[in-house]
Amino acid sequence: MRLPCCGLCLLLWALCAVRCQAVCARRGHPRCCSGRNNACTGESPAGTTCYCDTYCQRSADCCEDYGGQCGGSASNCMVGPWGMWSDCNSRCGIGSRERARQVTVPPRSGGNPCPDLRQRRGCYGEDASCHTSKEVAKILPGSFKRDFRDPWRRRHMMAHERTPSYCVYFRMKHVGPGCRLQGWSRLLVQELLVCVECQVDAVGSVGRCLGDGLAGTRTFWAAASLPGCQGSWVQEDLREDCTCQLPSLLFV
Repeated sequence: MRLPCCGLCLLLWALCAVRCQAVCARRGHPRCCSGRNNACTGESPAGTTCYCDTYCQRSADCCEDYGGQCGGSASNCMVGPWGMWSDCNSRCGIGSRERARQVTVPPRSGGNPCPDLRQRRGCYGEDASCHTSKEVAKILPGSFKRDFRDPWRRRHMMAHERTPSYCVYFRMKHVGPGCRLQGWSRLLVQELLVCVECQVDAVGSVGRCLGDGLAGTRTFWAAASLPGCQGSWVQEDLREDCTCQLPSLLFV
């Protein structure tokens, strides 16, 4: 259907009026600004500079669509009180704590943005078992494992000596450069999962092997037969009545 000439003119005029009035709406972020912000501007249909900040209501130079787009007034962000500090994320040694707060009133119409909602501060974990994390494990390759298949041993002697071992699985986190220059330690690389067996000969007075670590905690090791070969690892698992399959390591 064809529109009369005058009807077409009215339609074009209406579309132009809407577009020309959409000044704040066409701005990037932020569309509206709080306070007095001389950079928060647009161009009015008359070709003059108009503003989309809250101060324009006082200076009477708001853009045409300020009231609809910016709500007439800005609402600043409001937050609640801080929550409690979390526990230290490190059982032993240097770690951090966190606390948080919630937004109670979100910013609107160019109001002030929300402040930080999380805070972090340092801490030092001092669990009762932390003395264990300071121990340095002395290790040897599994080839040093005692061989119970000696044909000269009687069966009752072998049964007596088969005291159950336990296994500790570690993830290598650091391997010193001294390990790359010598025999069996060349196989030790970062992020390698190793099984270290605690045999009865290595059990100390506390009923465990020295340096068997703490779950999820970085501890240290040193190769007993290779001076200068040392590093750190993190315990991932501990299994009772277990023997490591080769290749493996032994606590000394």
